[in-house]
Amino acid sequence: MVSLYKSVLPHNFALQRNPITLNCTIFSGNCKKYQPKNMSTLENAFDVTLQNRKRLYKFLKETPKEILLQIPQGFRNNIWWNIAHVVVTQQLLVYKFSGQAMKVNEALVEKFKKGTVPDGTATEEEIKQVADLLLPTVEWMQEDYGKGLFDGYTEYTTSANVTLSSVEDAIIFNVYHEGLHLGAILSLLKVVSKS
Repeated sequence: MVSLYKSVLPHNFALQRNPITLNCTIFSGNCKKYQPKNMSTLENAFDVTLQNRKRLYKFLKETPKEILLQIPQGFRNNIWWNIAHVVVTQQLLVYKFSGQAMKVNEALVEKFKKGTVPDGTATEEEIKQVADLLLPTVEWMQEDYGKGLFDGYTEYTTSANVTLSSVEDAIIFNVYHEGLHLGAILSLLKVVSKS
């Protein structure tokens, strides 16, 4: 990147951000496209998130409802809440803080955002709604990122004390966040399967 800047410094140029490639428009000549080094990291983040969501989808579809909703002693939430929470959090971190409309309804956000606790109930409609959102929300995020939809970001410091300054930060942090909740789900499954 440094050599690219050195080669164009004498010329009048402007940088235009595109999420897939960084295009350099030089008014007095041609410019090569630059592929950001972190693109493979982002592609990997999309893939890891999708693979995690496939696992969560399987848990949601194959785990009996009474097990999904059970809140064991010593736990603050249940499997169901953890699954719905990751869908909501991804939308908040990526879409809302980028100034874009979320693709989940506000009622779902209010029920499963950070700081909420489950009441031990879920309707079949709610479970179906979350199941129907698990995979598409990841696919939409990747498509919208590829289209350059996320061109701004409101900085946000997470409860893990990680400051997110860009949508790329949010996408990467989301992998960590979903991993935490997968771990919680696996712990809950061990406990509830013993009872």
